[in-house]
Amino acid sequence: MASAMRLTQLLTREKFERIEGTFREHFHLGLETADTEGRTEKALCSSDCRPRFCAAVQRDPEGKRRCRAERRRAVEIAAETGQSFITICHAGIVLVCVPVMDTDRVHGGMFFGKCLWERPTEIFTRDVEARLEGLKKIPDRIVRTLSELPIVRGQQIHVAAEFLFDLLYEVGRFDARVIRWRRQRSMQQSKIGEFIQEKKKLGAAWQYPLESERALLQKVKIGDRTGAKEILNSILGTILFKDIGDLGILKARLLELLSVLSRAAVEGGVDINTMLEKNLTFVNKVIGIDSQEDLCAWISTALNEFIELVYASQDGRKVSQIRPAINYIDANYDKTLTLAEIARASHLSASRLAHVFKEQMGITVIDYVTSVRIERAKHLLLATDQSCTEICFEVGYNNQSYFTRTFKALVGMTPRQFKNRNQRSGLPSEGRRRARSTAG
Repeated sequence: MASAMRLTQLLTREKFERIEGTFREHFHLGLETADTEGRTEKALCSSDCRPRFCAAVQRDPEGKRRCRAERRRAVEIAAETGQSFITICHAGIVLVCVPVMDTDRVHGGMFFGKCLWERPTEIFTRDVEARLEGLKKIPDRIVRTLSELPIVRGQQIHVAAEFLFDLLYEVGRFDARVIRWRRQRSMQQSKIGEFIQEKKKLGAAWQYPLESERALLQKVKIGDRTGAKEILNSILGTILFKDIGDLGILKARLLELLSVLSRAAVEGGVDINTMLEKNLTFVNKVIGIDSQEDLCAWISTALNEFIELVYASQDGRKVSQIRPAINYIDANYDKTLTLAEIARASHLSASRLAHVFKEQMGITVIDYVTSVRIERAKHLLLATDQSCTEICFEVGYNNQSYFTRTFKALVGMTPRQFKNRNQRSGLPSEGRRRARSTAG
């Protein structure tokens, strides 16, 4: 009972009632709290947290044991990943666990769900009956209580899980630094994994993404955290695609990337002594990390620091002025664009936008439009079976000769040469068509 006592001291009944009231107001579901061993803490549970179906399952000793084991497993996974764990429990219904942590100590989990994704069908009912096999005290009619369970769609369950996570840590006033670090790490690894799978499907030859590195520096200069993190994850995915599991190579690559970011920070106005001191800290940090997941998550945190340093050293008003232009170009690169049109979207005169854009980004507005178009063209060349002519028009050019000349000037080879050199020979056209369906 010592663990339960620690849990009730951390999360008082008063705090639980505040959490429950707010959560129920939005989602109409009860809450159940359990310790790290899966034992329910009755003082921290809603009166309706155990529907008739669950109560019947737990009347059998074996059913009770399975439920407790399910809760213990859910707490372990949620705490390790740092995010809500959504699963189908041993009895076949939806169960969600939000980890209860303070600093690096796991105290248990807060559960909700006890619902179905959709109305039970005959096939679903048979599956539940099979899952309950071995529970002697479960009467056959128990499956009828399935119809009493609420129906909550998958998207709503995910929204509820995010809502409860934020609500729990806000009301509980727990130290959430470790749990949020684990959450960031898990989400980043998921995105990197998706990127690696996409690279495998495309069958492209490996090469270090210098263009992505340059795009990353541009995002850093304008303080675009979301865009910078997306590009960083693609760079990490490209590195791991070739050297997955090799911690030494990953560290070497990250040190190179830190060097590039440091130079960009100094060029952006950060004091050189400040940057050298920060770099020493960064290098020591990289040396001391001993897992691939923690390295990737840490470089994302370091990226935030670079953005803060650069942004603080610049005229924030000027940086914010060009963000609308960046967003407009990224959304409309496939159309005919003029400087005047982009300036209107930024609520600036054409001359003012041209001056501020070049000052902050290091390139002209038109050069940025060109870089966006060529990057998209490179992706289409590798991911689809479209002809060079089709791609030319799709990325905003209306003259194939001009497109080819521009592409060669930036990439060092024609579009056709780029495709032949980088795409795995012999990739079936059917495979390219499948890749094409996911590329848009």
